[in-house]
Amino acid sequence: MTKRRAFLALAAGAAMTTMGLVAGPVHAQEVTLRLHQFLPAQAPVPSQVLDPWADKIEAESDGRIKIERYPSMQLGGRPPELIDQAIDGVADIVWTVVGYTPGRFPSTEVFELPFITNGAEPASRALWDMFNEHMRDTEFSDVKVLGTWVHGPGLIHSKDPITETSDMNGVKIRGGSRVVNQLLSQLGATPVGMPVPAVSEALSKGVIDATTIPWEVTSSLKVAELVDNHTEFTGGALYNITFVVAMNKAKYDSLPDDLKAVIDANSGMEFSAMGGRIMQEADAPARQAAIDLGNNIITLNEEQTAAWREAADPVYANWIAEMEELGIDGQARIDQARALMEKYSQ
Repeated sequence: MTKRRAFLALAAGAAMTTMGLVAGPVHAQEVTLRLHQFLPAQAPVPSQVLDPWADKIEAESDGRIKIERYPSMQLGGRPPELIDQAIDGVADIVWTVVGYTPGRFPSTEVFELPFITNGAEPASRALWDMFNEHMRDTEFSDVKVLGTWVHGPGLIHSKDPITETSDMNGVKIRGGSRVVNQLLSQLGATPVGMPVPAVSEALSKGVIDATTIPWEVTSSLKVAELVDNHTEFTGGALYNITFVVAMNKAKYDSLPDDLKAVIDANSGMEFSAMGGRIMQEADAPARQAAIDLGNNIITLNEEQTAAWREAADPVYANWIAEMEELGIDGQARIDQARALMEKYSQ
């Protein structure tokens, strides 16, 4: 009996040693998260923001989190469906344009008003602060928001030159959100709502004459090859768009505390600021590509831009009235956004 016990003890020890050799030094992958978004993988946001962010989470989790990346809507659906995919668990994490679901997240629209932003990073920091105060437990209560930001200055890319506001009359132009479409209508244009991936085909087929997007995304969409003119503004951006990185709440809640901590450490203010900063930094090479093609860059001076500001001013009164109907003090949100952007610009 003694020999048998000794044999069993040796066998058990050998088995434990073998298991230790297999599992001890390497952490087994515990969680796979599917990240879904609408742009091609080589575009600046996927390649310079989302991929490094996902890589960092994987590394800091010692490989226990794996983030699978699905660009260009590879999990199916259309860009406006992304936020619901995060809610329903079709995807675990999404990056999307907030305005793709018009009127659903009204508080973010303050950062889309004409000429209100001047710099993506301070605006993104301000947006994160206001998200925490006004939106986390209300408009975005169905998702776990990991980051939210704005892009660099929005401008006009057109087949015909646009300098005066009167040049907008009758122009069929893509707008990226409800507020941007209101602005375009106010300027006399005919807004055509569509997600950004549809812009290239719409321009090539004459469905639209122009589009509003920042420089950053023009390269991946080949916009500079489809139009000859680009109208920039002095001072604040003609418009802006808000973005969100949102996670399925049940998926986040299911994580062990130490993996939640990894996600949390890579979420929030600094992630949001990085997203906005990198998007604006990507404007310069895309703009240079348009110059290299010989395109016409129209940069309106302060006096010319002032005329556009005056023409766009009614959008503010309209938005404030809309917010009042929702029980939101629109003017207070405008004042707070401006004060925070000034604070983060110093």
